[in-house]
Amino acid sequence: MINYSLEHKNLLVDFMATELDHHIAGEVREKIDDILISKQVKNIIFDFKNINFMDSSGIGVIIGRYKKISSEGGKVFVVNVSPRVKKIFDLSGMNKIINIYDTYEEAVSSL
Repeated sequence: MINYSLEHKNLLVDFMATELDHHIAGEVREKIDDILISKQVKNIIFDFKNINFMDSSGIGVIIGRYKKISSEGGKVFVVNVSPRVKKIFDLSGMNKIINIYDTYEEAVSSL
């Protein structure tokens, strides 16, 4: 479902599926939460390059991880968002609390 890499307590989450929906949201949530606990992650960068659809379950995954990370003083970023998914971020209001960047490098440089 996801690939991930760690760099200086920053977690890059790379989605392998094309949809972040109710079918995979629980599994993705559990995997990310396990990583957050075991690796003491400070910031998360979600790479949406493969995602072309996200439903309310996907929104819940992102918002839930945002709450966990921000409560510890960390930041959450989203990169490589398609226009369709960007619209979901805009309509849900997530774009007001989660920074969206075109590339991973732009997100990292803002830390």
